Amino acid sequence: MTKNIIEVKNLTKKYKENIAVDHLSFEVKEGEILGLLGPNGCGKSTTINCLLSLLTINEGEIKIFDKKMTPNAYDIKQKIGVVFQDVALFDELTVIENIDYFCGLYIKEKEKRKKCIEDACKLVGLEDYKKYYPKQLSGGLLRRLNIACGIAHKPSLIFFDEPTVAVDPQSRNHILDGIKRLREEGATIIYTTHYMEEVELLCDRIIIMDQGKIIASGTMDEVKALAHNHEKISVQIMNLEEETKEKLLKKIQKLQGVIAASFENHTLLITAENGTEILETLMDRLKDFNISYQHILMMPPTLNDVFLELTGKELRD
Repeated sequence: MTKNIIEVKNLTKKYKENIAVDHLSFEVKEGEILGLLGPNGCGKSTTINCLLSLLTINEGEIKIFDKKMTPNAYDIKQKIGVVFQDVALFDELTVIENIDYFCGLYIKEKEKRKKCIEDACKLVGLEDYKKYYPKQLSGGLLRRLNIACGIAHKPSLIFFDEPTVAVDPQSRNHILDGIKRLREEGATIIYTTHYMEEVELLCDRIIIMDQGKIIASGTMDEVKALAHNHEKISVQIMNLEEETKEKLLKKIQKLQGVIAASFENHTLLITAENGTEILETLMDRLKDFNISYQHILMMPPTLNDVFLELTGKELRD
């Protein structure tokens, strides 16, 4: 049976009368990537800072590696890596010197530290930039360096807070591939992001927070099952006059099970409770208007659809 790396019970954090984290309880299993999601201001960052004992909690208990987490629990903190969204580096040190400094806070043995630094450079794809200074690096390379500094000491538990914000596609791919490898090597990871595609790609389990509470948790399929069975249908239609569009939309919007229908450029978009059931009727309506189409695509609910339904907001809001 997989053991728990993190156990949180009844965690509560208040700022005067404002409850930032409201009686949270959850576990994180060894070797999993847990996605911690929620709209801005939902309590994600406060939760992470409480887990790291950077904030004093009002109620509850936090155990990491089966030990109570406290500000002075240095034996626990030595096994943790943290990569915050804000890049924190020394401008006067080179790439390799920056990684060496942060790794040296945990590993004093020179040869062991050298191997860790090489592994960290390779993980994030900085082998060709070792002698560069931070001011010589692009934003994506800086973020990669920030990650290397946070994980060089080979922590068992790693917190990633928005690691791919505002990076180029190449750096983003390096970062995501590196996170996968860290998990393959046995690390347990808590991951926050505003990009649903990253959640789908990386996370074994997710927790959705809103207003300081957990409103959904589970695997991707389990969380998707919490939302209504809304499906989306897209139909590409070319050269359709505005008057015909309006008449067609009125007909479709009256169909039983249709939640919404609209046109975006040359694409008819329909949200329905059960797309399969209305598909035949939709085809009939298109024939009624003598409309030819290029293709029809039916899509099941996405994680973003679920998030929007549960929180009333887009994840990137």
